[in-house]
Amino acid sequence: MLRKFFSRRRCWRRSARARAWWLMIQFILLQNRQGKTRLSKYYRTYTDDEKIKIEAEIHRIVTTRDQKFTNFVEFKQYKLIYRRYAGLFFTLCVDVNDNELVYFESIHLFVELLDQFFGNVCELDLVFNFNKVYMILDEFFLAGEVQETSKQTILHRVQDLDKLE
Repeated sequence: MLRKFFSRRRCWRRSARARAWWLMIQFILLQNRQGKTRLSKYYRTYTDDEKIKIEAEIHRIVTTRDQKFTNFVEFKQYKLIYRRYAGLFFTLCVDVNDNELVYFESIHLFVELLDQFFGNVCELDLVFNFNKVYMILDEFFLAGEVQETSKQTILHRVQDLDKLE
């Protein structure tokens, strides 16, 4: 009887762990209007061919979408949340059940962080300082989940790390 109980409990733990990757950000993409990916961060494993297909499909979906529609799009079994700033599209892929507005605002916070760190950020800043952009992204998102939401804390950490280089 006890053996049966513990085996069920172990299976439940495994299934809870398996469900944990499902409720998070799957990937983050920054693409320009021409479809060049300027930044990509995947929190789930994909092959290189899958990544290329996903990036092309997302670019096609996001750029052809009319501005009068919402910035939330169903994509396979996930949901895309995107925002356009100048010529760049910031796209997050999340679970269908996640709160869209939280991720929509986190995109804005990420852009504000980039803007404060670089001082009026542009696409060239992202291209030539990609290591710093990834550093900011890693301080903001950790393993597909929001780690820190305070701009001052994130900028302070990133500036401290930047001094070490």
